[in-house]
Amino acid sequence: MSLLSVSGVTQRFGGLTAVDNVSFSIAAGEVSAIIGPNGAGKTTLFNLISGFQAPVAGNITFDGQAITGLPPHRVAARGLVRTFQLVQLFPDLSAQQNVEAGCHLRGSGGLWAALARTPRARRELAEATQVAHELLAFVGLEARADLPAGALTYGQQRLLEVARALAANPRLLLLDEPAAGLNAIETEHLAETIRAIIARGVTVLLIEHDVSLVMRVARKIVVLDFGRKIAEGRPEEVKNDPAVLEAYLGGVDLAPGAMVAEAARA
Repeated sequence: MSLLSVSGVTQRFGGLTAVDNVSFSIAAGEVSAIIGPNGAGKTTLFNLISGFQAPVAGNITFDGQAITGLPPHRVAARGLVRTFQLVQLFPDLSAQQNVEAGCHLRGSGGLWAALARTPRARRELAEATQVAHELLAFVGLEARADLPAGALTYGQQRLLEVARALAANPRLLLLDEPAAGLNAIETEHLAETIRAIIARGVTVLLIEHDVSLVMRVARKIVVLDFGRKIAEGRPEEVKNDPAVLEAYLGGVDLAPGAMVAEAARA
C-alpha cells in the first residue's frame, strides 16, 4: 500500500486553476520528487497535502487514512511534516533551541505541565535536548548549536530547517525547494543528507528546481505544468519524455549533471 495517495486533487483561486485533477502515489522508503517550471502548481500541491489549503475536489490519504482538509497540526501529528520554500526559523533562538521547538509534536504533557515543571514535562524537555543534539550532528551543525539561527549561512539555515522537521519524528518529510540558494558544495551535502534521511526510515517527497539534484536522489518523479500532471516515472523515463522536454526552455537536456534553466511563469 502507498504511504501517500493523491487522487484527482484540484485547487482553484478565482478563475485560475492552480492544480488540475492531479493523481499520484508515493511508496514508503523512497525519495520522490515533484518538478516543473515556475507557476506549475508545485507549492500549491504541497499546501494541499500538508493541510495549509483544502482542495476544491479530490482526496488525499496518508497511511491509508483520509487527511483531505485536515488542518496542518493534525496532518503533522499523523507523521507528515514539511519545510517551506522560504526559511522559517526563529532567528534569535539558537540552532539547538530551534530544533527543540520541533520536538513539540513528541510531547504529551501540554502547556500547563511544562509551566508547572511536572516530572513528565522535565522528561520531555530532557528528551528534546537529546534529540536536538543528535539531529544537529546528523545534519553537520553540531558545532553551531549555540549560535543564533539568524547568524548561520543560508545553506546552514536550510539544513537547520531539515533538522527541526525531523525532530517532529515524521514518517513522510516534504521538502519545498531545499536546494534554493545553495552553492554546489552545499547542494551535494544536501543530497547526502537526503539519502541519510531515507536510511533513517523516513520517506522524502521534495519539490526542487535543481533537476540535476532530483535526477541523482529521486527514485520517482512527478512532473507538473500549468497545474496538470504531464509525466510520472523513474528519472530515466522522465528525462526523455517529450512533454517534459517541451515544458522547459528549448527542450533542454535533463540528463544527470545538467543544470536546467526553467521557464519563468510567475
